[in-house]
Amino acid sequence: MPDGQKTVLVVDDDPDARDFFITVLEDNGYKTVSARDGNEALDRIEEEIPDLVTLDVTMPEKSGVGVYRKLREEDAYKGIPVIIITGVSDDFKHFISSRRKVPPPNGYLSKPIEPEELVRLVGELVS
Repeated sequence: MPDGQKTVLVVDDDPDARDFFITVLEDNGYKTVSARDGNEALDRIEEEIPDLVTLDVTMPEKSGVGVYRKLREEDAYKGIPVIIITGVSDDFKHFISSRRKVPPPNGYLSKPIEPEELVRLVGELVS
């Protein structure tokens, strides 16, 4: 593995989506870790702080919104860039950006995701 390889935590309850993100990211030189839901995501982050998190919003167990809130409330995790990935409309962007106590995510991608867009945004946020 090259030195300085960035680690991306991919959080999505859909195995096909998870595999797609992992393949795209690994093909572009990123190391990936994955989680099926919010609780698993928080466990992974406690094990090793990633350089970036892609976070699906709608998941069973702990939702992406719950995970995002925790990442922004905990000092140890505040600096981790988060890309919210959602099949939900622009209304969600407005909703999460309007929460006063929670800063907006570093980026949004709407499903279906274009691989180039994912790689561009991740690259921007981890460079």
